[in-house]
Amino acid sequence: MTWRWDPVTTNRDSDFCWEFIIGRVIKAMNNSWHPDCFCCDICQAVLADVGFVKNAGRHLCRPCHNREKARGLGKYICQKCHAIIEEHPLIFKNDPYHPDHFNCNNCGKELTAEARELKGELYCLPCHDKMGVPICGACRRPIEGRVVNAMGKQWHVEHFVCAKCEKPFLGHRHYERKGLAYCETHYNQLFGDVCYHCNRVIEGDVVSALNKAWCVSCFSCSTCNTKLTLKDKFVEIDLKPVCKHCFERMPEELKRRLARRERDAKDRKKNPAVSL
Repeated sequence: MTWRWDPVTTNRDSDFCWEFIIGRVIKAMNNSWHPDCFCCDICQAVLADVGFVKNAGRHLCRPCHNREKARGLGKYICQKCHAIIEEHPLIFKNDPYHPDHFNCNNCGKELTAEARELKGELYCLPCHDKMGVPICGACRRPIEGRVVNAMGKQWHVEHFVCAKCEKPFLGHRHYERKGLAYCETHYNQLFGDVCYHCNRVIEGDVVSALNKAWCVSCFSCSTCNTKLTLKDKFVEIDLKPVCKHCFERMPEELKRRLARRERDAKDRKKNPAVSL
């Protein structure tokens, strides 16, 4: 008969049963244990017949030890063998595995991390490609439902998102720049020329006039709405373009006032005021 309490080495706050041990004794971690009392400090699995690993002063089963170690290293734990996955994992049904635990459902070859899941089965990349199933440009997994075709790739609806706010476009317009897609709001904030007239991102050619940017279709006379180009003669009135014909029909007094304002502006540029 063995009594296992040691007043020096035993922690009174642990889950010891504090009973005498009659029969088999487990000697571990500087203490004596009933076989059923020596358990993993994390999952409480009995360790008497499976062994244990010391981890930061704890006695852990091997799966829990591997998970703790993997967490510290930033790696995955294989959900089949419970060992750390040193290379790229194979993600199957949202869980990580060593790829060599599986074989292609079509040709039988041992799989790699590039394997593809389709309808609950795994296939090597060549076999999967022969099936003509689209692959999402974001997650690199097969697309079995609705497909978004954009930017030369195919995407899950929920994975085709703005590169800035990461919200799915869900059929709304997107704007491309250097291989990335943006919603209208963030494209404007980051890169866009916004039309002075319609206040939208300018697609295609930009008309730069009156120190502003305009859509080609929006750059027109503010009086008669005639489309203008930079080759046409126009004047600026109230920060907007006015074509030559509309200007000529304006009252003479207004034209003289506008001409005087333009001369004064030119004089100010030639002779800027000097503060003393």
